[in-house]
Amino acid sequence: MAPSHETVLLAHGGGGRLSQQLIEGLLLPAFAPADGVLHDAALLNSPGQTLAFTTDSFVVQPLVFPGGDIGRLAVFGSVNDLAMTGARPVALSLGLILEEGLAMSLLKRVVHSIRAAADACGVAVITGDTKVVERGKGDGIFINTSAIGVVEHPLRIHPSAVRASDAVLVSGDLGRHGVAILAAREELGFRSSLESDLAPLHTTVQELISSEVEVHCLRDLTRGGLASASDEIARAACCQIELEEAAIPLHPSVNGACNLLGLDPLSMANEGRMIVICPEKDSECALKILQKHNPHARRIGVVQQRDIQRKRLTHDHSVVLRNNLGARRPLDLQRGEQLPRIC
Repeated sequence: MAPSHETVLLAHGGGGRLSQQLIEGLLLPAFAPADGVLHDAALLNSPGQTLAFTTDSFVVQPLVFPGGDIGRLAVFGSVNDLAMTGARPVALSLGLILEEGLAMSLLKRVVHSIRAAADACGVAVITGDTKVVERGKGDGIFINTSAIGVVEHPLRIHPSAVRASDAVLVSGDLGRHGVAILAAREELGFRSSLESDLAPLHTTVQELISSEVEVHCLRDLTRGGLASASDEIARAACCQIELEEAAIPLHPSVNGACNLLGLDPLSMANEGRMIVICPEKDSECALKILQKHNPHARRIGVVQQRDIQRKRLTHDHSVVLRNNLGARRPLDLQRGEQLPRIC
């Protein structure tokens, strides 16, 4: 479906239905991979090792928020995209777009955060670029990163590997990053003590793989949250995913904030959480590893029968929620923008 609007809207970047229309209607036809399936990072077959490559841009506002800043976000966000293929991160590029008038003290803080985050992940910042735009044209700092990693396992971690009866797990409680950004925007008059869940995920993924968990699919829960990620996987895998509503871990403050502001907690952004899909036989081992890193990790659902004759699901309602009474309802994607500039 081609984009249905004559101009770009904020909602086109929100990870919901309009983002999906933009990608599938405009970008996929122009740049689609051979199988038409998008992933957090692309795999490159070199003469030696298999490499993973990803790129991302960061426009979060405010630049400093509870639990992090735009510098840490840029490094961990790129590392996490590589981790979703099971890759070990190796190197990172750094593009800085700076606005005239930016306080040098803030720039130094961000640069030091980038250095510390890269060191913590064992990633070298090997190339970069800096541009300065006129006052009022750049909103402080925009960052672009590209990252490369090495795939050192035989697994195909990809939506096409998803199978019926696979278990669906999440690596921790959801929505903290979105609430932290909300609280940091003083104009909203909203307060919370929660910090962003911003964290690297590659060590957790490497432990899953080294423990011989047969990981079928991973996706980090950034823009659009659990709702968007599970919908993307189900459509690409031509299956339906059933989630147990009561099992999805949400901090009371996240629930409270979303109820107060009319937001969907399952669509709230995260920056240190992922969905893990693996065979039922490995689900207990996988959950123990996830809970070692975050005690709020939970098993939240199951993959239903796949339609292997189809290349991609095109209808709505690929993900359903089941409540404690057994009633099932579709998990709808947001059509508007819940919260712009969150990553």
